Amino acid sequence: MNESILATIKKMLGLGTEYAPFDTDIIVMINSALMTLTQANVGPSTGFRITGMNELWSDFLTNEVMLEGAKQYIYMKVKMVFDPPSSGTVMEALKSQSEETLWRLIAQSESVETFDFMSEV
Repeated sequence: MNESILATIKKMLGLGTEYAPFDTDIIVMINSALMTLTQANVGPSTGFRITGMNELWSDFLTNEVMLEGAKQYIYMKVKMVFDPPSSGTVMEALKSQSEETLWRLIAQSESVETFDFMSEV
């Protein structure tokens, strides 16, 4: 859980963590996905952004149940822009999966909020 967000996404894209020519592009795409997650009430309510290798997953999200879904969502969003599949069918499948993952993250965040509220009563 204490792994760098940028390092994780680069590994998932098949890039070495030391290979840096595309870091700026990937960081912008990660931050765009993080903004979407913030608007979906996933992660800090004040928002979150990365600037390099120093930001960790644990800085963004402490709910380990939602963490893997957030990783998957960010990876898919970056993949679709940074390294889109050449097949339209594969691209549609990737879009569909990212939409489902976002929906599930929203549903999970709402159930966590409901649970937190109920535990305060």
